[in-house]
Amino acid sequence: MRRILRVITSRLLIIVPLFALQLAAVFGLFYRISLLPQIMSVINMMSIVLLVYVLNRNDDPAYKIAWSIAILSLPVIGVPLYLLAGNRKVPKKLFNGTIRASKDMDGLLTPDTSILENEPEQIRNLFRYGEESLGLPAWKNSDSRYFASGEEWFPVFKEELKKAEHFIFLEYFIIDKGTVLDEVLEILKEKARQGIGVKIIYDDFGSITMPWKFEKELREAGIEAYRFNHVRPALIFTMNNRSHRKLTVIDNRVAFTGGVNLADEYVNRISRFGYWKDSAIMIRGEAVWSFTVMFLGMLSFARGDLGVDYLKYRLPAGNYYDGGIYQPFSDTPTDEETVSMNMHMNMIRSASEYLYIDTPYLILTESVRNSLILAAKDGVDVRILTPYIPDKKIVFQITRGNYMPLLKAGVRIYEYTPGFNHCKNFVSDDRVALVGSVNMDYRSYFLHFENGVLLYKSPEVLKIRENFEEALKQSHEISLEEMQKTRLPVRLIRAVLSILIPLV
Repeated sequence: MRRILRVITSRLLIIVPLFALQLAAVFGLFYRISLLPQIMSVINMMSIVLLVYVLNRNDDPAYKIAWSIAILSLPVIGVPLYLLAGNRKVPKKLFNGTIRASKDMDGLLTPDTSILENEPEQIRNLFRYGEESLGLPAWKNSDSRYFASGEEWFPVFKEELKKAEHFIFLEYFIIDKGTVLDEVLEILKEKARQGIGVKIIYDDFGSITMPWKFEKELREAGIEAYRFNHVRPALIFTMNNRSHRKLTVIDNRVAFTGGVNLADEYVNRISRFGYWKDSAIMIRGEAVWSFTVMFLGMLSFARGDLGVDYLKYRLPAGNYYDGGIYQPFSDTPTDEETVSMNMHMNMIRSASEYLYIDTPYLILTESVRNSLILAAKDGVDVRILTPYIPDKKIVFQITRGNYMPLLKAGVRIYEYTPGFNHCKNFVSDDRVALVGSVNMDYRSYFLHFENGVLLYKSPEVLKIRENFEEALKQSHEISLEEMQKTRLPVRLIRAVLSILIPLV
């Protein structure tokens, strides 16, 4: 109820109606024009041209199908909607900003291929994508600590913030009012008073319940703060490009990432969808430099200038080593490289014994679905844990709509009965894991800025597996027979939603 009241009294109450009015005006105008026979002929011709264009684009097949249906079945709406939203181009300012930042990064991250030269070929191939295609180093002199819940993560997170001596960087999709934010801000404001550089980037849509003045309040407290990709009451569909990243960097020595945001539900101080199951990971040592650069690249865009001195923040990382190898990564919709999806697919393809996946949403591209099916048919024990209590009911129906082909191939699917599973983890063969902000859905794969870390031979890999297996004991395994009993109207609704989901 408290969150509902915040939403009602937030900026959304102004932005959503204004946006809806503009959308209605555009479609209304287009409809009136279409009543003229000559104009309707032009629209029909445009629909054919757009259809050819869509089918020849280098996009996911489901995306092409969705737009083809929209354009052909109802061209009066489908044509203008595609012209407004279908080309998936990010805002020019955002594109230029992030590309400029990436050019500034040249030479800052230099892969050392010798780190993996004595590892099995399968592992070298897994890390090679990040190293050779993306320039993302694998790091050795580092260690990690996995947190199996928000409650386990938060005390350690606060203690590390208190240890900061030089700088604190935070970037989060959601910042919301509550005790978690209050406790974090208390530490950050004290650090700012001590002269320590504190910088925050938060997504303006994810944190829509925060007032406009919040950014100003942070700056008045000595904290450098930015709202990412400002939400405006304007007909700009490319505001879909959000920063979904969860990232904290302290003194280039410690970094945190995972699924947790800065809000009370993530540590179960309030209950929204039953028990909130989440996870995070702390990285220490040389691998933190990748996260430092990651944040500074986004800061370069947020500032709107070239005034970021990267090397100023390359402080000594400390002596840490747990025998593991770490490869932090980030993804951006400003290029044609689907880094997050490719990382997931590489994890699926590299598994030989088992693959366990935590995900809040299971909205699969054709390539990811086929990879999971092939892995299961090849004898890999593939298990996926999704929520039993959803945060979005429509998305939950689409998630369940993806169960059937996977179950038929031998994939085992479970729903976490105590509540909502928000973890975004892959773990396989007791040696490799991936933890980060990436969901298995179209938004994470194609629209959002994301981040995570690939880890190999770290002792925490086993902890991630054990946490998954413990969760299965509290979960309901979905059977093929159960899915086959789903009523026909529900199946039809799921099928329609699955077609439409790439459009949003």
